[in-house]
Amino acid sequence: MKIYFLGTNGWYTTPTGDTPCILIDSKDRYIIFDAGNGIYKIDQYIKEDKPIFLFISHFHIDHVSGLHTLNKFSFKQGIDIYLAKGRKKDFELLVNPPYMVGIDKNKANILELRTKIGLHELEEGENDIGFPVRMKKLFHGYINHGFRIILEGKSIVYSGDTKVVPGELEIARDSDLLIHECSNIISPKKDDWGHSDPIQAAKLAKKARVKKLILTHFGADQSLEERKKIGEKAKKIFPNTISATDDLVLEV
Repeated sequence: MKIYFLGTNGWYTTPTGDTPCILIDSKDRYIIFDAGNGIYKIDQYIKEDKPIFLFISHFHIDHVSGLHTLNKFSFKQGIDIYLAKGRKKDFELLVNPPYMVGIDKNKANILELRTKIGLHELEEGENDIGFPVRMKKLFHGYINHGFRIILEGKSIVYSGDTKVVPGELEIARDSDLLIHECSNIISPKKDDWGHSDPIQAAKLAKKARVKKLILTHFGADQSLEERKKIGEKAKKIFPNTISATDDLVLEV
C-alpha cells in the first residue's frame, strides 16, 4: 500500500506545496483525503479500475478548492465522495453556480462531467462502506471531522484541521499511521481557531501509542528547511515522525 502526499500546505499554494490532498493506493481501492489544489495530480497515480473514495474533512477553501478540477478526470469507475451527515448541502452549494460551473443537472450552466460523482453522508462513529470508517467531530474554526480507516489490516488516521482534543485520542489510539496537521509552530494558549503544533501532535501520537506520525498542512510561508526543524521538535517526543512534503511517497 502506497500513500502519496499531493498537497501539504495549509491556506494557499506556493512553490513549496499545494493545498491538502492525500492519495492512498491500496489493493482494492483508492482513498483520497481532502480536495485541495493537490487533487489535480491524482490522474498521475490512479491507473487501475478500482473504486475511488474521497473523504472531505471540512469546507474551508484550502481543503476543497480542487473540486473545480473534477471535470479534468475521466475515471470510468467514478468517484464516491463522503461527508459528515448534514454537509451534502455545503458540497452542492460550493460546486454549483455561481461558485463553480456545476454538476447538479437541475441548475443552469451545467458541465457534463466525464467522471460520475456519488455523494454520501457518514454518521458520527462507526461506518461500514465496504471497509471500516470511524468518523469523529474534532475542533476547527467551523466544523471539521477526522477519519480512521482500515485497509489491508492497517489503521490510518487523518486529522483534517484541528487542535488536539479528547475525541482525537479516541480515533488515533493504537493506529498504524497518524496523519496530523501542523499549522502552528507554537500554538497560542487560547486557540479559538483550532490548529496544532509539532509538540501537541507528537504528544498525541505518544499517548495514543501510534506506530508512525506524519506531519502535514504546514504554514504556507514555511520553507522546507523550517518544516524539517518542526519535524525535529516532534521527534524529541515521538521519534518515528516524518514531516511531509509534496510528492512524498510512503509505503505502509
